[in-house]
Order: sequence, then C-alpha cells, then structure tokens
Amino acid sequence: MALIVQKYGGTSVGTPERIKAVAERVIRWKSKGNDVVVVVSAMSGETNRLIGLINAISPSGSAREKDVIVSTGEQVTIGLLSLALQEQGCDAKSYTGGQVKVLTDNSHSKARIESIDDSAIRDDLAAGKVIVVAGFQGVDEQGNITTLGRGGSDTTAVALAVALKADECQIYTDVDGVYTTDPRVVPNASHIPKLSLEEMLEMASQGSKVLQIRAVEFAHKYDMPIRVLSSFDKDENCKSTLVTREEDIMEKVIVRGVAFNRDEAQLTITGVPDEPGVAHKILGPISDANIEVDMIVQNVGSDNTTDFTFTVHRNEYDKAKEILCETGNKLGARECSGDNKMAKVSIVGVGMRSHAGVAATMFGALAKEGINIRMISTSEIKVAVVIDEKYLELAVRTLHDEFDLDKS
Repeated sequence: MALIVQKYGGTSVGTPERIKAVAERVIRWKSKGNDVVVVVSAMSGETNRLIGLINAISPSGSAREKDVIVSTGEQVTIGLLSLALQEQGCDAKSYTGGQVKVLTDNSHSKARIESIDDSAIRDDLAAGKVIVVAGFQGVDEQGNITTLGRGGSDTTAVALAVALKADECQIYTDVDGVYTTDPRVVPNASHIPKLSLEEMLEMASQGSKVLQIRAVEFAHKYDMPIRVLSSFDKDENCKSTLVTREEDIMEKVIVRGVAFNRDEAQLTITGVPDEPGVAHKILGPISDANIEVDMIVQNVGSDNTTDFTFTVHRNEYDKAKEILCETGNKLGARECSGDNKMAKVSIVGVGMRSHAGVAATMFGALAKEGINIRMISTSEIKVAVVIDEKYLELAVRTLHDEFDLDKS
C-alpha cells in the first residue's frame, strides 16, 4: 500500500462536473489500497474574481485582509470535493491550511512554509478517510491566515508529501507532463517522460510554468518524486512526466529543454563608486522591499566607477526603479535607467556538464537571427540570456531547432 499526495489545479476543479470527475479518480486510487491525500486549488477564475473584488474596494489595502479574502477560494473547493467523495460512498474529510496546521512566516501573499503538523491527518488516514486539504494557504504564529503566492498549491502538495513521507506527489494539471518547451510556441515540442529534479528546478526557475519553483525546491531538498499528469485523461496509464533525483539519462541528451519568461524587467545604475560594499548598498534596499532579483551584471570602468545591471519581475519594475533611483541619488550615480519589455530564454540539461561549446552554439544560433543578447547567466546545467521581448518566440523556436529537441 502506498501513500499518495495528489494536487488538482483550478481547471481540474473548475466546474461541479469536473469536481465529480476528480472524486472518481481519487476513489480509483483509494480502491487500489492506497492512502490518498488530495490538495486542491480554487476553482478556475475564482482567485481572479476575488482579487477583482479587493481592487474594487481597496487596491492598496491591508495585505492581511487580502489573504483572508483570496484564501476562501480553496475553502470552497475542499468542501465541494469532500461532498463529492461522500456522495460516491467514500469517507472524506476537508482541512483548511490552518486546520492542518501549515505554519508559515508572516509574509502575506508570499508566505513560506516553516512546518506542518501532520498528526491529525495521519489519524484520519489510519481510519480509512481520504483527506482533502486547501492548497495555497497556511497560518502564521499569531494565527493569521497567510497565502503562498500564485501556484502555491503545488508547494502545499509537495510540502505535505514530504511531511507525510509519501511515496509520490502527483500534480494533476491541464497538460500531460513536461515538454521540451511550450507547445503553444513550438507545436512540435517533445514530451519528456522522465526528468531530473535538478533539471526541473532550473526549468521552473527560468520560466517553465508547469510546476511552481518553490514546489520543486521542496522536492529537490527532500528527494520527493513528483509526477505531472493531465486530469483530463481518463486512462490510468496515460502519458506523464516523472521528476525524480534519479538521473539514468543517456549522455547524448545534452539539452533537455528551452524555458522562457516573458515577465522580465532590467534596471541599470551607472557611475557609482567602485568600492567594497557598493553592491550591498544597491541591492540591500531592493531586498528590504521583498523584491526578488534574478540576473546581475557588474562592469567596472577605468574611472574608478562601476555600472550595475540586474533583472526583476516585471510586476516589481516600478517599485524597484523608484528604490534604485533613490539609492543612486545617495551614491552620486550618473544615471538610473530601466526597460520593462525584456524576456529571458534558457537552455537546460544535465548533459551540458560534460559537453563543451553548448553556450557558443546557443549564442551563434541567436546571432544568425539578429537577436542581441543583453545579459548572460550560466550554471553547470543552464545557460540563460536576457533579450528584447519582441524576439522571444523567434529565439525559442531557433534554439529548439538548433538542439534538435523535436527529436528528443
């Protein structure tokens, strides 16, 4: 008998009919002798509806109250799915994040999980129940409702799987696994049946939307296998992607996929003093504002000054630029500038470790198409570049063809 944690996203539970279909699938897994814990998102469109209500009342209001509101979407879903399971003769019980309890820090809308009390869930599993847990939410030490950010239900599912020492965490979405890139951009993208956690971590961090990066970080840290499946495929032996630490990947597979992110913004501060601590003086205030920085490039001039360029998420651009320009005034910078129409394209693959010249091949392919590279970042298994957003899809198709990923 296995312990399985399943997660169903918003489209999978978007209507009463789909919720009933999820209940049928859960019961099939339960009938095979498995213990099953189900994590669900809000019904498709519900979180956006709730955010719309918030914006109609107080767009810049209390983050605490906003979390109280947006967390209700998942509460509706856990109740409906539990009722659907009970209607089909399956003993089920719902839990909010606070009831579990999923303890987080107090960073509203971006909370991070600190611990999970799994004792009540274990007792109910021992009694034969299916457990249905609200994803995306938890509580801080003061009992305030917190949310984990967009895609946070994936994180809840993996964290629960780790806490319960589950055999596998299954993420049901509207796609049947991970592909070499987004099929909407490259129609001949190839399905990947097995992927290392390390590769998935890089792909998620570089913009792949199949799994949330924090969920993959959890899985990577605690060696939790994740299986990505489609909730719309009724065949139990349907296509899927197993993401695991095992790396029985043939050496000839150099590049596993092309990831991209449309939501990049670039900021530059020029002519600041080239002295110890200047990077901290620039990025410290950005970090204090809870803005995540991605790529960083520093160039030292001949006049004892330095230019500093970094990227942030496009949604944080205005706030980050305001902070950067204030810092620039204090440091006597020549200029503070930015561009919020950027994109990031990355190639990822563990096979890159043992193959030289991959980056050069990538740069040459982009050069042939007249695509200028603004920034570059590399790791053992990844090469990422920042380019003008207008060239994004051309760059993705070019790199997919260059590395023959349609034949993967």
